[in-house]
Amino acid sequence: MLKFLRRSTQENKQKTEQAVKRSRQTFFGQMTGLFRRQSIDDALWDELEELLITADVGVETTFKLIERLRDQVRDRRISDPQDALALLREEMLYLVDFEEVDHALEVDEKPLIILMVGVNGVGKTTSIAKLTRLYQDEGKSVLIGAADTFRAAAIDQIQVWGDRLDVDVIAHQQGADPGAVAFDTLQAARARDVDVVIIDTAGRLHTKFNLMEELKKMQRVLSRQGADTQRVLLTIDATTGQNGLMQARAFTEAVDCEGVLLAKVDSSSKGGVVFAIGAELDLPVLFIGTGEQPEDLAPFDPQAFVESLFADSD
Repeated sequence: MLKFLRRSTQENKQKTEQAVKRSRQTFFGQMTGLFRRQSIDDALWDELEELLITADVGVETTFKLIERLRDQVRDRRISDPQDALALLREEMLYLVDFEEVDHALEVDEKPLIILMVGVNGVGKTTSIAKLTRLYQDEGKSVLIGAADTFRAAAIDQIQVWGDRLDVDVIAHQQGADPGAVAFDTLQAARARDVDVVIIDTAGRLHTKFNLMEELKKMQRVLSRQGADTQRVLLTIDATTGQNGLMQARAFTEAVDCEGVLLAKVDSSSKGGVVFAIGAELDLPVLFIGTGEQPEDLAPFDPQAFVESLFADSD
């Protein structure tokens, strides 16, 4: 499998720690403080529930998480709050640790085709650039398809990133058939023996049924050309919290998504939406955006993420 999905380098850990710094210093730092009391009482559970919901973990996931935690505390006869905190961390890790992601974006057969989806404004174009850089760092050749033909600006933006990263971009005019762009991108990739194709798609609002159908049409076009190694990667803006979760749900109901690239984790996000995505959608987070530059993308390491949230606040 691709090395970057398995590796847990010190650099990636540092990126993760820095990205969740705000969440650690606020909501999750306060959670850690809850368990410094002398005993486990009803007030602790009430305060924990409030903090989890405020941190964008979501009501449904919060209730399930606390229920499991209380059951284990009772069944194991745990009385030390610090032991209960350790259990909380274990339960949160369980929600986001997906073993099946090991081969999610492996280049088993060239070219691997990644369809990037997500509503306008979530950071999809920048995320494409970051993912491109990540594959380049692994020695893979990349070709980008500008299939968001509804907005001229989207084509221009992706071409600017292509120039910066020295990657070719296959583009048509605004208003062109996205399926035709996907077709031409695949043909170019095969002719050039490219490892990875990343195709930008229109910023589909989950209420725009026709645009969802356009995405499915693009997939059919690629499939008819024998391109079976298609992966749909959903970009979500971490700062949108539960709204981001609603977007993710709409996309997963329309198409099969491989996982999530969670953008803008370093911004004003609360971090908890990661757990809601895992628990409510059964969908893994594969990457997190840790800054604004092309190199600011970290493969999601569940263990490092949870540890970073609960590390001593600095």
